Amino acid sequence: METITNAPINLTSGAIQELQRLRAEEGFDQSQYLRIGVKGGGCSGLSYILGFDAKMEDDEVYEIEGIPVVMKKSHGLYLLGMEVDFQHGLNARGFTFTNPNATSSCGCGTSFAV
Repeated sequence: METITNAPINLTSGAIQELQRLRAEEGFDQSQYLRIGVKGGGCSGLSYILGFDAKMEDDEVYEIEGIPVVMKKSHGLYLLGMEVDFQHGLNARGFTFTNPNATSSCGCGTSFAV
């Protein structure tokens, strides 16, 4: 398995801390990778995928601050340069996506158009 060092996306320190916290929870399957990608749907046409998953045959593998990440090569077109953050605020709590490739996005921040 080849690991590519230059990931097409960036995780902020807040996202890294939250992902490390989740991976440290009792019972977490350490063979799982963080999957980042897109799928059709949502109010703007495409929705983000962010979750832990097994590596698939056609995945590219990255490592960001010790976190193993997988992504379909074809998704890089939509996600190149994207930043994933984790917010602790009163109005927004959870992972947020800042995507320079999105021409528009929905109010919830999980759907976008290119």
